[in-house]
Amino acid sequence: MGPGNDTLISEFLLLGFSEEPELQPLIFGLFLSMYLITVLGNLFIILAVSSDSHLHTPMYFFLSNLSLVDICFTSTTVPKMLVNFQTQSKAITYAGCITQLYFFLLFGGLDDFLLAVMAYDRYVGICHPLHYMVIMNPRLCGLLVLMSWVIGVLNSLLQSLIVLPLSFCTDLEIPNFFCELKEVVQLACSDTFLNNMVMYFVAVLLAGGPLAGILYSYSKIVSSICTISSAQGKYKAFSTCASHLSVVSLFYGTILGVYLISAATHSSHSSIAASVMYTVVTPMLNPFIYSLRNRDIKRALKGFFGMAALVRNSEKFS
Repeated sequence: MGPGNDTLISEFLLLGFSEEPELQPLIFGLFLSMYLITVLGNLFIILAVSSDSHLHTPMYFFLSNLSLVDICFTSTTVPKMLVNFQTQSKAITYAGCITQLYFFLLFGGLDDFLLAVMAYDRYVGICHPLHYMVIMNPRLCGLLVLMSWVIGVLNSLLQSLIVLPLSFCTDLEIPNFFCELKEVVQLACSDTFLNNMVMYFVAVLLAGGPLAGILYSYSKIVSSICTISSAQGKYKAFSTCASHLSVVSLFYGTILGVYLISAATHSSHSSIAASVMYTVVTPMLNPFIYSLRNRDIKRALKGFFGMAALVRNSEKFS
């Protein structure tokens, strides 16, 4: 626990959404539905990739990892919010807030890194197709995912640890539905210069770096696609990137929206709405974006459900 003005801080208050009683069941049902769709949708992607040997390729290996991270990312915020709705409480313990902050930073960072790794995979696949399986070998794929995890863990550990020495005053209300780093730091009474410096440095390095890598990869991909003579060849090359490009646009667009809205309006409702977009809506839409435009995923899902139905029928008649 952290002290502030000789007072031991035991909990924060997550102000979250509307306090109007008639809206509480509607908001609870909406977020419960979105959470279940997110978990089931991403779980189906993981099961489809693992059950179909045709999908045991680098691209789908990274996609299954992204789906796992999306499940974890949403699970750091939504379950606690749903529990608070049910218990009619807005409280989160100090330890719970720091823990939530740690895992939110970890899985948010992993989302960022994996999208950059997937952009590199598409760059190699389109710009160096003949050497694709040599370059994107299982060892390199494993190292890229491992490196993403290591950097994510170190970043979230660093930023969480430097929050612990902060002292907090009597104002312990967080104007959001989860413990967001910037909002927690703003509540501190003690000097937050180090926290702000680390926060902005990490944002530039660990968010700007992967984004720069994604933009560079797609600049090379576009150049390579332009050299393809047939329209059918161009469409086929672009279609392999369309889903990933949609997810990247959604992820970075919503995050950018959070900071632009909060900086321009200083409205807690606008900031919460933007936060919902990248913490809940984006992970929910990712499985649909990848499955609806991807024949391989749709075939694998049909095969998986067909196999499950066959097993159920055999058990029924045995």
